[in-house]
Amino acid sequence: MQTNSKTDNMQTLSECINKLVMDGYDVDFKIDEKGKLYSPRKEKSYSPEKVHIVNFFRFEGASDPDENAILYAIETDGGEKGTLTDAYGAYADAKVSKFIQMVEDISKKTPNPIPKPDPVMH
Repeated sequence: MQTNSKTDNMQTLSECINKLVMDGYDVDFKIDEKGKLYSPRKEKSYSPEKVHIVNFFRFEGASDPDENAILYAIETDGGEKGTLTDAYGAYADAKVSKFIQMVEDISKKTPNPIPKPDPVMH
């Protein structure tokens, strides 16, 4: 997923989901009863090693802790692209948290990476 100025300005969970859907992340993944990522579209489950989290976004409710959420942009080895949403903190879903911890391929794309300083020559 490429990040641009529209992504930089996404302030709410729904704005972010809408942008991801427009970018092709249109599957609404869930965690199934066996603790695997489930695609309702293909009726298929994916183990953590078949999943790549290409980006994630954290949202904090200004006044309501119920609004604390994290959104994962996911691609599978099967070619599906979609999202998985979870609360965080006290309201986190234990199944989602456990699955995410098992995924080894997690990336966080930043819109403006901090440049590394040039080495100082003495």
